[in-house]
Amino acid sequence: MYAASVPVFERALRNLRHILSKGEAHARERGVDVDGLLGLRIIDDMLPLSRQVQIACDMAKNGAARLAGQQPPAFEDSETTMDELYARIDRTIAFIHTLDAADIDGSEERDILLVMRSGELRFKGQDYLLGFVLPNLHFHCTVAYALLRGQGAPLGKTDYIAGATPV
Repeated sequence: MYAASVPVFERALRNLRHILSKGEAHARERGVDVDGLLGLRIIDDMLPLSRQVQIACDMAKNGAARLAGQQPPAFEDSETTMDELYARIDRTIAFIHTLDAADIDGSEERDILLVMRSGELRFKGQDYLLGFVLPNLHFHCTVAYALLRGQGAPLGKTDYIAGATPV
């Protein structure tokens, strides 16, 4: 369970950081307000770029903590600059690295309860990881990629899959 979670979360977040960095560089080259990118949306009723990054981070930190049987740390959703988003990604990666494989391995059958606005969701650890956390993490990373790609940032599939690390 550890191998299927923490390293995957870290890679997704490092690649997200890389995507944001390329989007930022592209905006700077064009003379666009970098922090203005945080409000990008594909459509009006969709969450903005900043929230996509926050949720991706929450999926990783909350997922890792719950799989380890711990209460997830709370991060305030107050980022208003690209630098603050980078710091949130870095803080999330630092947190998930506080968890050892022994904390998470064997959590396949751990009961996990999420209290949502729409009601309670109950999972076993493996179903939580594979059917909730990973799809949500990748969805929000993908939306962030699409928002910046839609602005013309020179992003490709390799940026999403490998980030700054060549495959």
